[in-house]
Amino acid sequence: MSETTSTTTKDVKSLSPAEAEAELARLAELLNKANAAYHQADAPEMDDADYDALKRRNAAIESAFPDLKRSDSPSDQVGAAPSETFSKIRHAVRMLSLGNAFDAEDVAEFDRSVRSYLGREDGLTYTAEPKIDGLSLSLRYENGKLIQAATRGDGETGENVTANARTIEDIPENLQGAPEVLEVRGEVYMSHDDFAALNERQEAAGAKRFANPRNAAAGSLRQLDSEITRARPLRFFAYAWGELSAPLAETQYDAIQRLETLGFSTNPLTARCDGTEALLAHYVQIEQKRATLGYDIDGVVYKVNDLALQARLGFRSTTPRWAIAHKFPAELAWTRLEKIEIQVGRTGALSPVARLTPVTVGGVVVSNATLHNEDYIAGRDAKGGRIREGKDIREGDWVQVYRAGDVIPKIADVDLSKRPEEATPYSFPTTCPECGSPAIREEGDAVRRCTGGLICPAQAVEKLKHFVSRAAFDIEGLGAKQVEAFYGDDQLPVKEPADIFTLRQRDAEAFTKLANRDGWGETSAKNLFEAIDEKREIALSRLIFGLGIRHVGEVAAQDLARHYTSWEAMAQALDAARPAALAHRKADEAAEAERAAAAEEGRRAKLAEARAAVAGDVPPEAAEAWADLIGTDGIGPTLALSLSDAFANPDERAAMDRLLPQLTPLPPEARATGSPVAGKTVVFTGTLEKMTRAEAKARAEALGAKVSGSVSAKTDLLVAGPGAGSKAKKAADLGVETIDEDGWLSLIGDA
Repeated sequence: MSETTSTTTKDVKSLSPAEAEAELARLAELLNKANAAYHQADAPEMDDADYDALKRRNAAIESAFPDLKRSDSPSDQVGAAPSETFSKIRHAVRMLSLGNAFDAEDVAEFDRSVRSYLGREDGLTYTAEPKIDGLSLSLRYENGKLIQAATRGDGETGENVTANARTIEDIPENLQGAPEVLEVRGEVYMSHDDFAALNERQEAAGAKRFANPRNAAAGSLRQLDSEITRARPLRFFAYAWGELSAPLAETQYDAIQRLETLGFSTNPLTARCDGTEALLAHYVQIEQKRATLGYDIDGVVYKVNDLALQARLGFRSTTPRWAIAHKFPAELAWTRLEKIEIQVGRTGALSPVARLTPVTVGGVVVSNATLHNEDYIAGRDAKGGRIREGKDIREGDWVQVYRAGDVIPKIADVDLSKRPEEATPYSFPTTCPECGSPAIREEGDAVRRCTGGLICPAQAVEKLKHFVSRAAFDIEGLGAKQVEAFYGDDQLPVKEPADIFTLRQRDAEAFTKLANRDGWGETSAKNLFEAIDEKREIALSRLIFGLGIRHVGEVAAQDLARHYTSWEAMAQALDAARPAALAHRKADEAAEAERAAAAEEGRRAKLAEARAAVAGDVPPEAAEAWADLIGTDGIGPTLALSLSDAFANPDERAAMDRLLPQLTPLPPEARATGSPVAGKTVVFTGTLEKMTRAEAKARAEALGAKVSGSVSAKTDLLVAGPGAGSKAKKAADLGVETIDEDGWLSLIGDA
């Protein structure tokens, strides 16, 4: 476990813009890492309750500060990149995740948001079905024959598991009466009885027992040998579809019934519900039956029943607007906290981990728990308020842990009556346990970070692991274990990314060749060198992401690559923008000082004054480069500052300069074409009368346009409805083409 921080932080309503940016950055880092662990490795590092709490906080901050939403926001992420072990299948229709509800108010808000989007006051009919805790699978049939099967992967591209899917009895090979093209989607799972029998066989064979049915199902479906999959008792529930050549039905419920008549297993607890009260009643009914179902579920999924309304509601970046998952509460257990250990992550974060006396929680044996940060251990939140009634956590304590999935749990409470007399308050280290450098906690940050940078072996190794990770360079044969071995190697050390690409040359000069070392041979060494050479040509976005710059996730790297198109252009722009970046930081510090003394209603004015005062000293070309950077779709000031800092750091820049001569960064692929607005930047303003603003934005993005919230010289088109104000004036001043709503609908062919 690494880099986990407390979800019990400052109230969203009291966050300043700078604090909100920092918090969104922290949440993006945690959640993106958790997605990779869960979806790529089938080895989750964060329990469902923690994950859901972090996502809720992220969404709340984005709602309160919409202009600060990050390009790598977890709100825009689905799953994780598919494994290289399997060939890839690109989904004809994306496989998205679901938004979450945790209580009755969340469900009511979901209903309100649906009706608001559709512009209707009357109630709606929904379906409600158990949320199966398994592995998502898409099955493509053509002319009634099963052609291919793919996991969800990152939502756009999944793993080809066709041979394995054919071994599952619940998946028919041939269909009678199906549309010419039919993609059936559902969940692969394992029943409790089958799971217990499988573990008995594993134990009898001297093999490792599976932790839980979900991991067993995921691991079984992703076997390279389909005969192993055949021997595993996998099952499949169908509940959705992707590409269709003809509709299955007019409603969600009837479409599920149609899938059943085609030969698929569908969940018998699926029901039609008129309004939220009926949804909540069915939720209670399913929750009461949960323990006797014989398979794992972790909530209930609600969907708008009318498929025409589903089509109109459409999708956000990663979730449908017409569906939501109402999650069950977490599970609890008590055990002994034996030791608190500190782990150092890629960005230097010191993450405390509790080592527990093994305990079964919800059927899973757990021995580790996240302790988030020093405040959480001390029994306080980021504002100094008490959590757990102020009870701190000490080694030797009897602690309550909870989990809602199959992963490392969280400590929820402490039993002081069982606290050993010799237990002392935990002293959080102020120096890095790996390199001895000072560990600093910056203002407004819940995390203490090692300042050692690349001299810290833990950070250096984690950065290298990140560099070779699947979403970055993904070098076959160079994984985490190999990185650790090369980092400590005397003859062929790999201390930074550039060292990877000089490995073959240095091996030729080494006293003991790699091929002659333990664990290696002529073939494996040759394969590694060839795999490295294959990645000398690399997508610019993968290069940017692979550098491991704080706050720069996969989506941000893609946005930066599309914006600058080349490494040279980006580096030059960041160098030019550096004075403005420093001015921005200075302005934020000045604004924070002003804010402390200013009335709340004057805060934004003070912030603007402080920024204007500092910006006046910035050269025009720096201001222009900075404005261009933060004007990039989704790139906020926090990410931009982090990027600027990395390029201005002499050691980091030198490492980049040593790496780039070894590579040929490839420009990004062009945006989608084929529509009159593809590749254009569009701004909507005023009142739209024939569609909601959300519908307009979704439609524009689906056609390949970029939708911006502000008018600039880079704006191609302004769509102005009644009441258009300053944006229309600015567009006129800049000579930006302006059309009304009817003109927009005519342009995109929807008139």
